[in-house]
Amino acid sequence: MTMLFSRFIQDETGATAIEYGLIAALVAVAIIGALTQLQGGLTALFNGIGTRLSTEAANATGG
Repeated sequence: MTMLFSRFIQDETGATAIEYGLIAALVAVAIIGALTQLQGGLTALFNGIGTRLSTEAANATGG
């Protein structure tokens, strides 16, 4: 039984997969955090672009 337990303790085959999973989770959290911080600026930017496009389209059609 002690031999089985010692082999279990020394086995590290799943450690790399777990580490990659943790790294992927940290990257995802960082991306979500960055996008949350940029949300207001991006919303304003795209709203401004949409307004300008609508205005130019109305002016081009004579409306």
